[in-house]
Amino acid sequence: MRVYLMTDLEGVAGVQSASAWISPGQPYYPLARKLLTQEVNAAVDGLLAGGADSVLVVDGHGPGAVDIQELDPRVEFMRGWPQSWPLGLEEGGYDAVAWVGQHAKSRTPLAHLAHTQSFDYLELSVNGVAIGEFGQLALCAGELGIPCIFAAGDRALAAEAAQLVPGIHTVAVKRGTRPGRGDECTAAQYAERNSSAIHLHPRRACQQIRAGAESALRALRAQESCIARLDRPYRRTTILRATATEPVRYAVVEHPDSIAALMCLPAAPWRPVGDQSQLDQLLVD
Repeated sequence: MRVYLMTDLEGVAGVQSASAWISPGQPYYPLARKLLTQEVNAAVDGLLAGGADSVLVVDGHGPGAVDIQELDPRVEFMRGWPQSWPLGLEEGGYDAVAWVGQHAKSRTPLAHLAHTQSFDYLELSVNGVAIGEFGQLALCAGELGIPCIFAAGDRALAAEAAQLVPGIHTVAVKRGTRPGRGDECTAAQYAERNSSAIHLHPRRACQQIRAGAESALRALRAQESCIARLDRPYRRTTILRATATEPVRYAVVEHPDSIAALMCLPAAPWRPVGDQSQLDQLLVD
């Protein structure tokens, strides 16, 4: 039983803002890395207690965030991708995928530090379903027939995961308090917009993550399955926020039969969104 454990930083209990917590050189970045690694170790302990034979911990945060010196020594660790999507899932015969520290997709109300890929994205959708970073990997896993069993992050991410993958086990370690979608924001404004949240204490978050991960693995061993799928063919729409020099832009690409191949396609050509009516037609969530 081999588990692929994807990690990110913005969905960790105690990680509080984009301006001070999530990038090297920021004052609380070392603490954020510590908090993430504690949550990862809790998930690893739960997965192994639930019957996993091995766990690959994948550092999915942009500049890197897992503290490998403090990481549970029973795991393997991956940083960087052997190729683009599906991010190494195709290489190792994995039986399940799990997430720790994951944030919600862009435009999610009551989410904390929500974004998709970067704060530049307004929305990413496939076949009329808005997805974030969780959804991209979940759909790639589904294409390979790999169940998505567990996700820890903020409450909005837990709801997002449950909607795309019914039956997945989730743990919410904090909850955002800012209503609305933030469509009016530039990327820089959106990065700071969703900084308000109510957090669990990190020790309590780790306790819940450990229990949730163990339950998720035991449910998988009992033949419960959580496969994320959309119907073929696939059409991806990417919409970027306005900048000081560019209007809101969008790009559409298609692939007949592979989500992973679709995710690898470059977004081109970019087209300006003409007006609010056109933008409303492009947005799906």
